Amino acid sequence: MPFNIDIIKAVYAQVAQKISAVKEVVGRPLTLTEKILYAHLYDGPLTKAYERGTSYVNFAPDRVALQDVTAQMALLQFMQVGKSKTTVPTTVHCDHLIQAEVGAAQDLKKSLHTNKEVYDFLASVASKYGIGFWKPGAGIIHQVVLENYAFPGGMMIGTDSHTPNAGGLGMLAIGVGGADAVDVMAGMPWELKFPKVIGVKLTGKLNGWTAAKDVILKVAGILTVKGGTGAVIEYFGEGADNISCTGKGTICNMGAEIGATTSIFAYGEKMRAYLMATERAPIAAEADKVKEHLRADEAVYANPEKYYDLLIEINLSALEPHINGPFTPDLAWPITEFVKAVKKEKWPQRIEVGLIGSCTNSSYEDITRAASIAQQAVDKKLKAQSEFTVTPGSELVRYTAERDGLLQLFEKIGGVVLANACGPCIGQWSRHSSDPHRKNTIITSFNRNFARRNDGNPHTHAFVASPEIVTAMALAGVLTFNPLVDQLTNEAGEKVQLEAPQGIELPVHGFSVRERGYQAPANDGSKINVIVNPTSDRLQLLKPFEHWDGKDFKGLKLLIKVKGKCTTDHISMAGPWLRYRGHLDNISNNLLMGAVNAFNDTTNKIKNQLTGEFGEVSTTARAYKAAGRGTIVVGGDNYGEGSSREHAAMEPRHMGVKVVLVQSFARIHEVNLKKQGMLALTFTNPDDYSKVQEDDTIDIMGLAAFQPNRPLTVILHHRDSSKAAFEVKHSYNETHIAWFKAGSALNLLKKQNQY
Repeated sequence: MPFNIDIIKAVYAQVAQKISAVKEVVGRPLTLTEKILYAHLYDGPLTKAYERGTSYVNFAPDRVALQDVTAQMALLQFMQVGKSKTTVPTTVHCDHLIQAEVGAAQDLKKSLHTNKEVYDFLASVASKYGIGFWKPGAGIIHQVVLENYAFPGGMMIGTDSHTPNAGGLGMLAIGVGGADAVDVMAGMPWELKFPKVIGVKLTGKLNGWTAAKDVILKVAGILTVKGGTGAVIEYFGEGADNISCTGKGTICNMGAEIGATTSIFAYGEKMRAYLMATERAPIAAEADKVKEHLRADEAVYANPEKYYDLLIEINLSALEPHINGPFTPDLAWPITEFVKAVKKEKWPQRIEVGLIGSCTNSSYEDITRAASIAQQAVDKKLKAQSEFTVTPGSELVRYTAERDGLLQLFEKIGGVVLANACGPCIGQWSRHSSDPHRKNTIITSFNRNFARRNDGNPHTHAFVASPEIVTAMALAGVLTFNPLVDQLTNEAGEKVQLEAPQGIELPVHGFSVRERGYQAPANDGSKINVIVNPTSDRLQLLKPFEHWDGKDFKGLKLLIKVKGKCTTDHISMAGPWLRYRGHLDNISNNLLMGAVNAFNDTTNKIKNQLTGEFGEVSTTARAYKAAGRGTIVVGGDNYGEGSSREHAAMEPRHMGVKVVLVQSFARIHEVNLKKQGMLALTFTNPDDYSKVQEDDTIDIMGLAAFQPNRPLTVILHHRDSSKAAFEVKHSYNETHIAWFKAGSALNLLKKQNQY
């Protein structure tokens, strides 16, 4: 029996009535996104239509998913709420802490030893509070959710930016920070600005070398890393219906790279087949009964330009394979143009490593398509000319692929099968390199390729493509190879050419697994004690942040003025720092270490105005904090893009930063800052960014009358005693202001639960 079938039945039992009532109020046909959102309102029946991109709305998600790294801070916060059990189904998935080094078995064994304290903590908290626990090795959170929990028409939040993967199964799944998850776990509403809806109409059918991955690589090139901000990407059309369920998941997953709130496909035969294959026939049967409500209205499909805020059309039959990068996932190159770009830009041509897998591309279908290239390599006497790694998405996928002889094919061409975990995709990679700072090239089927993302080397040029293209490129060993037309020389000195890959959507003999790796919570969690060693360097109980004192912020010191791209990886680096995700003070030592200082074009070297000396960002922040001086961070456009990690908001809060002032924010990061009681502001005039000088002392005026839609004033006190003043904007509503005044959303939640 599927997990939580009663909850799913309850959602479907009410959907027809809810959508009918909404249509009476809204007075027009609805997109799929709107149907799911309106069916999950927290505050009861709708009385007026919400305005896309403007209205803040409270929702009641059906479930919550936590990955092990973000789960630590989320659960440390939940422990303070005062609840004995989560009020919605919640799961924890141990996928981020397994470092890729040698191979699956050895790496998992090492992780179980190295991270035992954290795993034991997560398992005990999960068991105590009624949370399902997926053990290390069970698989990557998003693949496991797709296989077990996602359902068409449902709504889920997860503490990972790639939570939208579940949109491949018709679920509105949204990445959030841990504080948002805590609210929902505690039975509180989850707030979201009602998103705009971008429609992507897919016609034709994928063929040859082109894969589902190429759809989102193409869309990323169209919309850029911030083009989806504040919007849900809704895919439709005959082309969309023809893409496999896991292929849909790939597209939705990587929508995070264009800033989208989430992405979604409508329910259809491909989803039904996947539900049946993953032993969820009862869900398919229930979905079939309400399938008209699991798709947009026909009038929307007939005239999409009337109902979507933006409409994009892509003909899959004419779509080329793409390779995106380097250094940003939206630099999109059709494969026929890629070779010219490589030569023009003088990127390192030798591919040192090819890596396939990750939460984006590690399904059974992905593995079969890449394996078909590996089989050709075996038959044509070819071996990988680059290091080559394979990461299965889950134990279900891994076991089935091994049973069907697929993983062995990769090993025959020189590949190494890694653990069912995130690994190199998130920087958990002990890369075999003699020079960790060397300029070099890798190619992956992952999602992100920011500088330092995979191996910590700022000079690694990472490119993103489908698993089959990556496999072919690894066989060639050079970026200038086009597998669609070029030949390779085999071990016998013969010229051979690869044929287009062949894939199998679902295993012919069904999925199979010996041990899924799931641990159910205790029936009575009251008897379980969760112990955190006060001397631990991995875990630390949280202390509440101080509430606002009711005064304007005066005399703030400029901590850093950030130049250029500043993702959550720049603010709170992953890789070796993941070990400290449960210890706020220790992980704060990586604060903004990857951000470029606008005044010297270097990273992790800023001026301490109190001493005149230059030092690390974290060291300087601690010095200001010890002196009782609040600080401010100034940044550029789309500040905080990337992952959902709330550490990027908690660290500056912990280190004495009061304000983050930027040209624009990525959605999740802005919310995370608000949740932690920070002041998140944007320049009314983006050019005012240039007025900020290195030795500035800064005032934020107008907080005494802090209200929605009322701007604040920034006064810059320059070193030469001159001043500059300008207006800044914010997006705080009454709820956000209450968080700010209380010191954090958690402080307010704790206070509410005391009554």
